[in-house]
Amino acid sequence: MSLLHKIALSCITGVGSILARNLISYCGSPEVVFTLKKKQLSSVPGIGPRTVELIMNHKAFERAEKELSFIEKYNIQALFLTDDTYPKRLKNCFDAPVMLYFKGNADLNAGKVISVVGTRNSTEYGRDICRTLLAGLKTHDPLIISGLAYGIDFLAHKEALKNSLSTVGILAHGLDRIYPAQHRPLAEKMVAGGGLLTEFMSGTVPDRENFPKRNRIIAGLADVTIVVEANIRGGALITAELANSYNRDVFAFPGRITDEYSSGCNHLIKTNRANLITKIADLEYILGWSESQNQQRTNPQLSLAIDLSVDEKIIAEVLFKKGSLIVDELAILTGFPQSKLALNILGMEMKGLIMGMPGNVYKLV
Repeated sequence: MSLLHKIALSCITGVGSILARNLISYCGSPEVVFTLKKKQLSSVPGIGPRTVELIMNHKAFERAEKELSFIEKYNIQALFLTDDTYPKRLKNCFDAPVMLYFKGNADLNAGKVISVVGTRNSTEYGRDICRTLLAGLKTHDPLIISGLAYGIDFLAHKEALKNSLSTVGILAHGLDRIYPAQHRPLAEKMVAGGGLLTEFMSGTVPDRENFPKRNRIIAGLADVTIVVEANIRGGALITAELANSYNRDVFAFPGRITDEYSSGCNHLIKTNRANLITKIADLEYILGWSESQNQQRTNPQLSLAIDLSVDEKIIAEVLFKKGSLIVDELAILTGFPQSKLALNILGMEMKGLIMGMPGNVYKLV
């Protein structure tokens, strides 16, 4: 598919992430979208007369050509929703952006991805937690995601690099700038040891409305979101709510009831929107990452005389070798169509052989 057409689709005024997905599903490719007549566009789910007019009278190619020149000049990767390189966890989110722009070398589909978020007004308590958390995560070698903002975000990226962990900053603006500007030195180090990712094209400024959009990417990219320290009205809570809506795990560090910047974390825990975490072992236990749990994976199901069908045996063998897989990856490795795979997964879950995790990930019990 033409990269110009992919970028152009994301440039059309009035076409957001969800509608763009509908258009791709209906048409099969961005190129076809631009060939549709008015009557054909009107039959696409979610498109009304006003949107049809906006699409018919677009000037997207002019803007797309400018962006194409920019990303080629600065060696930026353009990741389209249907590309193999597009982050698989994010692709499973209903409102994932159709186009992402990435500069760096991190594996956005790493085996373990953790988002670390928190207040911009971090206290020494929160900073100590963040340092200890990132140091403790080193043994698991996860990709660390955050928003490159003041406070906990900045420290999460900094400590990730300090502990030789790959880290990616999700931006609320284009890749032609860094906000806040004071974080440019750190951002440059992150490009070498991780990367910078955004859905916004060059020239986009960090307007207030861009940050909630940015937060959904922070939540959608990760297996788990950890809130270190947050006010009850803070942006970190928005990210946590988004992670919950994507059926991803959320953890929060508790604080004293009198601490303003622990009020958000305490609220998440109190309302069962987050698991309480006080140490790395809590995270390892709930996510099944502890060494003792891993040692228990000696393939007991496959050694027992359980009545598995041929298809179920194939799925079990693949999961035993790989540990855990996203549904799309499982479909590729087994060679099963999604409908056949879904039926077998359901049967294996009912037998207690496999378990589903956030992000459409499955593993052997």
